[in-house]
Amino acid sequence: MPVAKESKSGKRKRSAKTSAPRKRTRSESESDDDMNDMTDKANVQDRILQLESQILSSKKHYNNIVELLEIAKEGPAAGEEDDEESDGENDNGSPQLAAAVALCRVFMRLLATGSLQNASNLSEKEAVVVRWLKDRLTEYETVLLDLVAGKSGADAAATALTLVMRLLQAEGQAQRKKAAATAGTDDAAYEFPQALLASIVRGLFLAGARLDQDAAEGLADEFVEKFAGEMVDVRFYTFKAASSVLASLSKESTGGADGDAESIDIAARGAFYLLSLLDEVPSSSEDLDKAFFVNPPPAKRSHALYSVAKHRKMAQDAWLAVLQHAAASTSDRSLRKQALGIASTVIAPWFAQPELMLDFLTDCYDAGGATSLLALSGLYYLIRERNVDYPAFFRKLYSLLDAELLHSKHRARFFRLMDSFLASSHLPVQMVASFLKRLARLCLYAPPSAVVSVVPWIYNMLKKHPQCTFMIHRVPRTAEEREALAQDGLADPFDAREQDPMESHAVDSCLWELVQLQSHYHPNVATIAKIISEQFTKQAYNVEDFFDHSYQSMLEAEFDKVVRKAPVVEFQIPKRIFLPHDKPKGDAQGNVATDEQAEDQLLVKLWDFA
Repeated sequence: MPVAKESKSGKRKRSAKTSAPRKRTRSESESDDDMNDMTDKANVQDRILQLESQILSSKKHYNNIVELLEIAKEGPAAGEEDDEESDGENDNGSPQLAAAVALCRVFMRLLATGSLQNASNLSEKEAVVVRWLKDRLTEYETVLLDLVAGKSGADAAATALTLVMRLLQAEGQAQRKKAAATAGTDDAAYEFPQALLASIVRGLFLAGARLDQDAAEGLADEFVEKFAGEMVDVRFYTFKAASSVLASLSKESTGGADGDAESIDIAARGAFYLLSLLDEVPSSSEDLDKAFFVNPPPAKRSHALYSVAKHRKMAQDAWLAVLQHAAASTSDRSLRKQALGIASTVIAPWFAQPELMLDFLTDCYDAGGATSLLALSGLYYLIRERNVDYPAFFRKLYSLLDAELLHSKHRARFFRLMDSFLASSHLPVQMVASFLKRLARLCLYAPPSAVVSVVPWIYNMLKKHPQCTFMIHRVPRTAEEREALAQDGLADPFDAREQDPMESHAVDSCLWELVQLQSHYHPNVATIAKIISEQFTKQAYNVEDFFDHSYQSMLEAEFDKVVRKAPVVEFQIPKRIFLPHDKPKGDAQGNVATDEQAEDQLLVKLWDFA
């Protein structure tokens, strides 16, 4: 029975004799086309089912596999997915996916019956058939992997992912049976199709090259939700495959074309997203005694799949590959910022050797700007939880206090972290005073939304470090100081250009900047700055209430404010904006106005509101 094939374009060619296209009614042409397409598709579906049943019924029909492979390879032509007249070759009911599903059932049946296994008692003819079937299986896996990588769209990729994972499970269980039969016991070595899983992971990483970001991330979500997040063996070998895939792509991109460099960038972003979904770090071997994708699971408890240390080692290597690319990439800076955003919550818990992560964090910390702010949380996690020594931490933190900080969108996150950094009562008073003084100086030219969050934070720091409260009001102690203050005033001893907080002499200065803020043009800033001049009766302010302030929120607060008593304002509405200052044209003395004077008179008349 011949296979009914559709044209690659899916459209009818216009006759060369026709000078202009004729507008067709749906009842006349389009309905006929739809009926023909539906008939052709139904014929192909029936042919697929017939070919599958013949293969499963007798070995003499194995050649039908070739025809099914040809149908599975016939995807939509380039650009046809978005064509309104397309027949929907990319949906789950297409002949391409129907053939792929049929082939999956065929090969799973062959794997289960052992028809793809070489045995010593096979004849030469049977061995040739087995080798041929293995070649067709490899060809079929290539078709599925192309679909997973987004060759025919998001729907086909999701379906192909399910099919190839079922095939992986069947291959793994067939290998387990063969190993058990060879060893003569059920305690044979655990077999897992690592090469096939590595190809699947590679396709998931590179799916972003053909699919949009949402579709590629949705494919990774499905893989983690159904397989890697639930199955211990899939997660273990996914980590292992991630590092090897990124290493091979990086090797291909070294000295290669621009397309290879772009591929490694896409793969790194895909790897980062997929690995970030695997955030459940096992704490004991009992956490690993769960579902296995390839059954039966390893019998020996000494297997690597039951080892928490081995799991963390595989995850550590995978994350190191991503971080190394993020640090070295000059074309994709967003990946570095995304990695820093989850460094302390998702990435660091997997690391058994935190010092391997220190190089990446310190490089980002030294980069300056927003990258340094994002690296703070990861670096502080290593210092606090893993006892990593970083002597220049506070000096670098002090250098981040610049004019850009109070304008940054990461300002709230920075103050939350700095509140933890400076919370210890064992810090030198010189250091704490330097931070308070520098922030007070920055408030002089900061936006109002930043000032209203800095001032309460300074108040809290003064409550935590009472040794710094004398900076609020410093009184000259000697007669010479009082005389100099009365004549010429005193210079501020604070050195704003000093990078070492222990040498800035801020402890000898005072917070006069906060007094100047009490005369700020914005009433909210002036009000909040006056808390420094009042008695410190409040234990602490909740700075979270001030972090979300912006120009918009402060303006809306002014509009929504209830005015209990209207202010007394005396004003007079002028009748004119421009007042005449020249003599009118043709006055009593007979003078004639110039052209400019005439234009001025016209302007005054136009703006007369009387």
